[in-house]
Amino acid sequence: MTDEERSIQAVDLFCGVGGFTHGLERAGVDVVAGADIEPRCEVPYEANNESVFYERDLAKVAQEEPEWVESLYSDSTDVRVLAGGPPCQPYSNLNNGKEDHEKSGLITAFAEIVEEVRPDIVAMENVYGVRNDEEYERLLEIFTDAGYYVNDSQNRRVACLDYGIPQQRKRWITLASLEGPIELDSPSRTDVELDPNPTVEKFIGDLPNIKAGCQDEDDPLHAARDLNDTNLQRIEISEPGGDWTDWKEKGREDLVADCHKEDSGKSYKAPYSRIRGDRPGPTITTQFYNYGSGRFGHYDTDQNRALSIREGAILQTFPDDYRFLPGEEIDDVGFQRLGRWIGNAVPPKLAEVIGASILRHINGFRQMTVVDFTE
Repeated sequence: MTDEERSIQAVDLFCGVGGFTHGLERAGVDVVAGADIEPRCEVPYEANNESVFYERDLAKVAQEEPEWVESLYSDSTDVRVLAGGPPCQPYSNLNNGKEDHEKSGLITAFAEIVEEVRPDIVAMENVYGVRNDEEYERLLEIFTDAGYYVNDSQNRRVACLDYGIPQQRKRWITLASLEGPIELDSPSRTDVELDPNPTVEKFIGDLPNIKAGCQDEDDPLHAARDLNDTNLQRIEISEPGGDWTDWKEKGREDLVADCHKEDSGKSYKAPYSRIRGDRPGPTITTQFYNYGSGRFGHYDTDQNRALSIREGAILQTFPDDYRFLPGEEIDDVGFQRLGRWIGNAVPPKLAEVIGASILRHINGFRQMTVVDFTE
């Protein structure tokens, strides 16, 4: 049997609404199952992917029944891929170093499942900050003890912008293989089509204009949260790329938030500001729909609102028609849950590159250089 004929199956752990799965499938990887603790992810996961969703607490699976994960693969498959993006909050800068985060321990759960299942290839996506964590070090120890080849640390450091994703998002991609050396494709090496100049306007500029608190009649996800009178006044006098210090120059010091009047808050320029349309956007966090949570005001000065749910999803490189709702109203799920699903997702475009890298590796093509992504 040639490399090209080898059957490949993947399982996606901590799958959420399916960003990782969707990208892997676009690359040509057969994802047979996704597992996540949140049952409401089943609708978007199965509506947009050719995979089956399982509601599972993966921390318990790791401790009590890791063989369940192994049972998801067909006995006849030649190459088993285990993919996952364990929740990143414990390692995010936004967590401010809190060690007792409720989601701590999930990388350990992922590592324990790897140790039991011994998949041929492992792909894990996480925030940049995970690289110095003890849980992550334990994962690397398991790889070493089990005989995995792991991609070089420089190759794990990823600037999403380099892969055509329109945001300043840094990620840490770990690939491991029992078959031999494996690397993430560089932007110039990958077979995946990448946008060389991914600006915000290029991605969301063709969406209909909407107002704060309104929803597009043709797309329930193109909905923006309402703004109170103070925030409406703030965004009305804000320019794309500006910040709250501009309000003082316009004689509206009364609009400056109390937090910005303190010495500790004066350096935080992103909250209550507009994104720029002619540049990539900031990292799409779980709060991108909140005007005051970062630089999430719409760049168009005719649209005085925060980004819509659909806009955030598109900037994460979900397809324009990716279905997240069980019905036709955003209230069926809610802004907070949708923001969390989208902000926590593996960007499908990045997952597609990961999938293409895995296929290149399996087919015998080894990337010979390591990309030096700048800090």
